[in-house]
Amino acid sequence: MKTICFYFQIHQPFRLRRYRFFDIGNNHYYYDDFQNEEIFHRIAGKCYLPATRILIEMIKQSEGRFKAAFSISGTALEQMEIYAPELIDCFKELVKTGNVELLAETYAHSLSSLGDADEMKAQVKMHTEKIQSLFGVTPKVFRNTELIYSDDISELVYNLLGFDCMITEGAKYVLGWKSPNYVYTSDIIPQLKLLLKNNRYSEDLSLRFGNYSWKEYPLTADKYISWIASSPESEKICNIFLNYEVLGSMYAAETGIFDFFKALPYYALKNDISFSLPSEIFATQKPVDVISVPYPISWVGEEKDCSAWLGNVLQQEAFRKINRIGERVRLCDDRRIRQDWIYLQNSDHFYYMNTKHQYLFSPYDNPYDAFNNYMNVLSDFMLRVEAQFPSSIENEELNSLLTTIRNQAKEIKQLEKKLNAFNKKKQMG
Repeated sequence: MKTICFYFQIHQPFRLRRYRFFDIGNNHYYYDDFQNEEIFHRIAGKCYLPATRILIEMIKQSEGRFKAAFSISGTALEQMEIYAPELIDCFKELVKTGNVELLAETYAHSLSSLGDADEMKAQVKMHTEKIQSLFGVTPKVFRNTELIYSDDISELVYNLLGFDCMITEGAKYVLGWKSPNYVYTSDIIPQLKLLLKNNRYSEDLSLRFGNYSWKEYPLTADKYISWIASSPESEKICNIFLNYEVLGSMYAAETGIFDFFKALPYYALKNDISFSLPSEIFATQKPVDVISVPYPISWVGEEKDCSAWLGNVLQQEAFRKINRIGERVRLCDDRRIRQDWIYLQNSDHFYYMNTKHQYLFSPYDNPYDAFNNYMNVLSDFMLRVEAQFPSSIENEELNSLLTTIRNQAKEIKQLEKKLNAFNKKKQMG
């Protein structure tokens, strides 16, 4: 029996306000609150709320046959809490059905897997704790930012993060003659199992659904399911990975996208096709081969690489500078600095600087404005970190000093407890 694995990405960055050179050292607030709120409310109204309610309805009407997985970044969850708390309630209802799986990812939807392993570990821990606190579940499957993956990253995911299951991109130049419709393992970590995105069926929805010139337009649920049903008998899995905004935002309700999704369980049942969660597939399907990925891949662009974020000197310089201060920030207890550190690592900031892809949702006129604005903010942020931990002190020396101070604080607390206990005893005696 064939099965479809749906996965949706939800992410929203905290966009930066216009931060001038003369703001450096004078104003430490970096965010465009008006724009962030306006964009979130617009997307929530068109996509997040109606789509989530439709999925709840689909699960009920299909008597639990429909299933889907979500990866929701920590910054998106924060914006839900701030701007649309009713959306959190909708996702709680969705998770309670047992038909939705929440995946682990980096809290900031960051590029830390490409430059700072310690930060990656810290953010995944932070994200897991956020998911646990909001929804009462612990993610079992890892999904990296924008499906970024390589052999080296697989080693981090298994050895550093402790996951043995991961989903990623099924890039054609990586797969070669192989099909994405199986479970694979990492070439260097055979214990790490992989699910790969089926590009054809994913992009039929994300790129071609509303394309009037596409020869298959209009795409209907029965036609779509019939294509999956007619795939080779041995290929039991079809992984359809999408940005959640495909439902209602990228394609408005008027295009029929919601009706298309609502009809899927009916036609899947007619064709003897089920729906499965990633963890269910990993538990029931054995890997058929290894996948070797020496250089990082992603699900963005025709190249399916990481050039959208790190493809030019602007992006590389910004990424190098922010990674340089990571160790010092992690030693810091200042809540505002730690919060800004997370928000500044949103991968979107680097995407806005790309000169390769036209990004329609960028708040900047061009990538050079994006770079200048980000670097102004980063310069101010680095001054604040420098004020707490001067760069003249080596990281190891600084870490040793902080450890000594913390140990002394613990000793003082223990001595205070003993003193209080002694005084109580004295009063009673």
